[in-house]
Amino acid sequence: MKWLRNNGGAIFLLLFLLGLWEIIVRITDTPAWLLPAPSKIFIEGFKVIPSFSIDILATTKLSLLGLIIGSAVGFAIAVILHILPIVQKMTYPLLILSQNIPIIVLAPLLIIWFGFGIMPKLIIIGLVCFFPIVVAALDGFKNTPPELKYYMQMAGASKTQMFWKLELPYALPSVFSGLKISATYSVMGAVISEWLGAKQGIGVYMTLSQASFRTDHVFVAIFTIMLLSVLLFGLIRIFEKMFIKGR
Repeated sequence: MKWLRNNGGAIFLLLFLLGLWEIIVRITDTPAWLLPAPSKIFIEGFKVIPSFSIDILATTKLSLLGLIIGSAVGFAIAVILHILPIVQKMTYPLLILSQNIPIIVLAPLLIIWFGFGIMPKLIIIGLVCFFPIVVAALDGFKNTPPELKYYMQMAGASKTQMFWKLELPYALPSVFSGLKISATYSVMGAVISEWLGAKQGIGVYMTLSQASFRTDHVFVAIFTIMLLSVLLFGLIRIFEKMFIKGR
């Protein structure tokens, strides 16, 4: 009931928009190949679940693996930059520039360099996931109250003790904020990587549906991507409550 009270407004708005979409499509008699009604999309979604579930599973595995790798690399980079301010000043602009490279342009180069295996796909997902972690973690480290730092220094704490016992706990809320952003990006990155070369996955299913003008199947894939993103976001929320409970 608490979850329903907190999210009731969003659910109502979503149902309202879907209902409005359904009414407009029916009133204007829009062809299904141009814009299918939500009811038709959901019906088709249930029909294709047996075959589509393989693609969903493939994308989910790829998203999770890429998210874990990208988040680990991003957190490690954030720790190094925090410990070494000189390195941060030198490399932080480069990190920002790395996010201005269009993934859709970089992806074919990665395939040329690393082939059609899983490596270029993980690199693509990692590139879209690591930056939010780096920024969020660095901001979290900076938000540590200076008076507590001074107190620990007076108590004789080493830099290592200060990091693990003070700076990291204070940075956890920011880190999880970055993780939630990266979780939604990971599914998008997985789909983009599948567009450029894969045997199965939601991206492959979407490409085949577009080629056959099955717009309803394309929307099934879109809704599935949205659902996966929400589920990953919710999973990070659960871990967040576990790690910073009682903060």
